[in-house]
Amino acid sequence: MEKMAMYKCDTCKGVVEVVTPVCDEALKGFSRLEEKTEDATTEKHVPYIEEHEDGYVVKVGKEVEHPMTEEHYIQFIELLIDDNRLYRAYLKPGDKPMACFTVSKGEKVAAREYCNIHGLWKDR
Repeated sequence: MEKMAMYKCDTCKGVVEVVTPVCDEALKGFSRLEEKTEDATTEKHVPYIEEHEDGYVVKVGKEVEHPMTEEHYIQFIELLIDDNRLYRAYLKPGDKPMACFTVSKGEKVAAREYCNIHGLWKDR
């Protein structure tokens, strides 16, 4: 299995991320989460990255912030730099749908986020 792929347990709905390649047997009972990049709804899910002097800010919802209610919220935001540095911020209901990462800059920067209802999203 591909490194950094995410899976959701078919029973408890927990999410796991593959850190090193594993056999198919290890993921029985899990469904792979596909990274979505197009948002056609009024609630915005695609993360976007702002570069700052001391790192990056990742926000969810460019025109309209993603809801952060008990029923519907962003559980975490990830920032990947140069395919070898991964940073993650966990969020909870009531938080702003954003994460600040004070890190060294990179050449290649990507972001993902996980919505408890609508799944995994990646920046374009």
